[in-house]
Amino acid sequence: MLIHREVMGANALAEKIRKIENWPQEGILFHDITPVLQNAEYFRLLVDLLVYRYMRQKIDIVAGLDARGFIIGAALAYQLNVGFVPIRKKGKLPFDTLSQSYALEYGEATVEIHTDAIQPGSRVLLVDDLVATGGTMLAGIELIRKLGGEVVEAAAILEFTDLPGGTKIRQSGAPLFSLCQNQGCM
Repeated sequence: MLIHREVMGANALAEKIRKIENWPQEGILFHDITPVLQNAEYFRLLVDLLVYRYMRQKIDIVAGLDARGFIIGAALAYQLNVGFVPIRKKGKLPFDTLSQSYALEYGEATVEIHTDAIQPGSRVLLVDDLVATGGTMLAGIELIRKLGGEVVEAAAILEFTDLPGGTKIRQSGAPLFSLCQNQGCM
């Protein structure tokens, strides 16, 4: 029964994701999770589904990718009673950082993490809103590993299985969990 509710919940979340054509540039179909976040019931459902998955695993810290991974990751870290680490776009963190560059569907970017954010041996849950080409998630995984952390799992709301991101993440040795794939859920 609980699994049935979990599936129904994930499907409801997928239906709330808004699609915006040609943003941030021509030819891109952007999947906007803000309708999920704006609605208290759906936001709670999202966090609860992830808490349920990770509450019995030994997680030391949740790392969230800039920017929507911050929202989901911070709420999840709070519920799991662990700390939260932001992995931000280049130039946004004020202390000593490590950087990792990666390719996007529509360009290149660099993310950074504070050098003291993760202790060696820490078990880290990495969170973002979606996985497309996998560049951002792979950059986050690399930064966590450079600091000596173990990526317990990379988690996202949505994974596009027709794009190479999920495969690349799994090939990196990091497990990947997504609530939904190509708008269909578990």
